Amino acid sequence: MDADERRPVLVIATLSAFITPFSSSALNVALPQMGTEFSADGVTLGWIVSIYQLIAAMFLVPLGRIADIKGRRRIFQWGAWIYGFASLLLTFAPSAVVVIALRTAQGLGGAMMFGTGVALLSSVYPSAERGRALGLNVAAVYSGLSLGPFVGGFLTQQFGWRSIFFFSAILGVATAIITTWKLKGEWATAREEEFDFKGALLFSATIVAVMLGFSTLPAIHGFGLLGAGILGLAAFALLEARIRHPILHVGLFRNNPVFAFSNLAALLNYCATSAVGFLLSLYLHFAKGLSPQETGMVLVSQPIVMAIFSPLAGRLSDRIEPRTMASVGMGFSCLGLLVLANVDAGTSLSFIVVTLIVLGFGFALFSSPNVNAIMGSVDRTLYGVASGTMGTVRLMGQMLSMGISMSIIAVFIGPVQITPEQGMGLVNAVRVAFLVFGALCFGGVFASLARGKLR
Repeated sequence: MDADERRPVLVIATLSAFITPFSSSALNVALPQMGTEFSADGVTLGWIVSIYQLIAAMFLVPLGRIADIKGRRRIFQWGAWIYGFASLLLTFAPSAVVVIALRTAQGLGGAMMFGTGVALLSSVYPSAERGRALGLNVAAVYSGLSLGPFVGGFLTQQFGWRSIFFFSAILGVATAIITTWKLKGEWATAREEEFDFKGALLFSATIVAVMLGFSTLPAIHGFGLLGAGILGLAAFALLEARIRHPILHVGLFRNNPVFAFSNLAALLNYCATSAVGFLLSLYLHFAKGLSPQETGMVLVSQPIVMAIFSPLAGRLSDRIEPRTMASVGMGFSCLGLLVLANVDAGTSLSFIVVTLIVLGFGFALFSSPNVNAIMGSVDRTLYGVASGTMGTVRLMGQMLSMGISMSIIAVFIGPVQITPEQGMGLVNAVRVAFLVFGALCFGGVFASLARGKLR
């Protein structure tokens, strides 16, 4: 396939990589306004963020497998339409419950796009050019994160939080139209294989049990759900090992150390860093008294650095071992998180911005090489599964990150609406959360080093 034929794939994959992080980072800035309008407590606000991640995590691997069988373009296209229309309906949501319900539809559409976007890129770009394409894809993710706080803060302050979803709807529908109009090829490398319905159901149920169990700790039913999820994972691994065409080849984790440890490193990295925007948004608004637009101006510093350095990291990972670059990047992220664990009500905004820059630089060095290592460690017939697995790991890390944050906030503040009067309790919760995240990131450095060499 020549460059002209590859270009539409790069365009739609880049657009889809931009949409979700843009919406999520913009939503972080809008959460205080949503909480005031709906009289929602911190846990409810957390679920507005987390339900998307939960639904997407449930379906990424099954949909990645369906895409390998039925066609990656087809699944991607339907996902873009679903995401776009769900975003449009969110602009009219009358309550937090309806917002959470529609966010589930967004999660399904997002899973259909994210479960196939990287697989489409990996299908059309040769290995010598894959790192550059994936670097651009990751840069689009961080561009979305960069513009999200700034644009989200402006939209929220000038037009209200609903305008964020309207903007996301425009992007989602535009992606769907371009895919339908420009992308004529199809990629289905496992067309003759069967879909594992039993494995898909067990996998989805297990993900729900683990996520819900973790997010409701230390309640008794939280431990019960977590235990059921762990048993479900064991049963899923046994089932998939015996099926001819599983939705997830467990042998990839057992016999492919690069794939296994790269995904473990990604899980720890996302678990440690994903809730940074959520926590700092609440901290800057309720403890520092910043407006949504001012909050966005502070938070934008981290993803701008990510967007700048991700393409460079992607290109370098075509020549330098991903293990080296990703491990150094994880070290920078760990440093940034441990520094953030020292914030208090009097911390200067310049201190926070500089620390976010360090954190963003570390994430940029980690992410592109890590994605290149994962996709480069599997056969072409498993690109959809690898892409779906990678996306599921990312979303599980994001969900766990939010679960840790919500649990710590619940301990320090309780199930009440967050107001400036809870400022000190919120500051203490933020400090503890960043300390926990720093420890997780430190462990991720060793997981990254343990993966071995890709080449």
